[in-house]
Order: sequence, then structure tokens, then C-alpha cells
Amino acid sequence: MPEFTGFPETALDFYDDLEMDNTKLFWEAHRPTYDVAVAAPMKALTAALSDEFGDAKVFRPYRDVRFAKDKTPYKTHQGAFVPRGPSTGYYVQVGAPGVRVGVGFYEASPTRLASIREAMVHQHHGADLENILAPMQAAGWELGGDRLKTAPRGYDVTHPRIELLRHQSMTLTKDYGFKPVIHTPALLDHVRTDWREATAFVDWILRHAAI
Repeated sequence: MPEFTGFPETALDFYDDLEMDNTKLFWEAHRPTYDVAVAAPMKALTAALSDEFGDAKVFRPYRDVRFAKDKTPYKTHQGAFVPRGPSTGYYVQVGAPGVRVGVGFYEASPTRLASIREAMVHQHHGADLENILAPMQAAGWELGGDRLKTAPRGYDVTHPRIELLRHQSMTLTKDYGFKPVIHTPALLDHVRTDWREATAFVDWILRHAAI
């Protein structure tokens, strides 16, 4: 596997153009650019991280449009995911806005979500989660995910952790945007450091989510 040398500016330009012309004609004309500037660096990046974090799934560039109103055929970013548990793990993507890293769980069965929420309301487990999230958010990570507009059934809307309890999925993301580092080999160390920093959050989810 070739060494990771960064995502070239061509990768971001490719997605800029794809957003404007998301057609099979454009894709076929520019497929070599995707292969060289996007797919190859992503595979090299995730391969370099695999010894520590595990093998990544590099997502296909094609959208599943069978049940979608939006019929544009191609994704406007390239993502890769390293699973640690059901729908839970580490993530990195490149697109027109630049590079983003993330961790967390992107969906959960009713049983798993109930188990996570019970841990959130537990005196010690809930405090542990807050103690993990607070410094990460202060360091620039953004807490996101799908959320209910009100309290989940069975929980008081005045609960001190109601903002956490509303989550149906929960992610932490950090954007590198157009920072020059994304075009260099140093991005590898940044992603490695980010994922290490976020491992406590992933471990908390896995520890308290029923399988």
C-alpha cells in the first residue's frame, strides 16, 4: 500500500465540480481524478491507521436512490468507517468542504438506545460521560446526532441530562476544512491523535450499550 501523502487540492475541486454536475457523464469523464485524488489517499490513510484501530470500510461513491427523492447518483464526499461495535466507531471523510473526522454511534436499536439512556441517568456513569464530553467540546469537537425535540418517553423533561437523553444517535466531529495540513502526510498523525482522544467516548458507548 502506498504511503499517505495527504489529500490533494484536486480532491476538493473534484467534489466542488461534482456538486454542480452530479451526472453519470461527469463521473465517467472524471473517474481517473476520483481514483487518484480521492480513493487512493483514503485507502492509504485508513491502511496506515488499521494496526491501531482496525480495518476500515471505505464507502462506495454511489448513492442508493431506490427510495430517495433526490436521484443524484453520486455521493458528494468520500467517507471511511472503522467499526468498534454495532453502528459505532471511528469516521473520516473528505469532500468539497475539506476533511472531517468523527466518532460515535450513528443509529441504535431500541434495546441499545434504552441501555445507553439508562447509563446517562445513572449517577456515576452519566457523570463519566459528561466528564468525557466537556473537555472534548472545549477542544473543538462538536456534539451532534439525531435528537428528539422533547424528552424521550419515561424521562422527565427537567432531568439535568435531558440534552443528552434526547439523542437517538450521538457523534463527536472535528472539522479541518481547508487547513493546509489536509494536503500533507501530517494529516495522518492528526487523525490518529483525534481518534485516540475520542476513544474514551467510544468505549463509554460500548460499555453501556446492550448488544
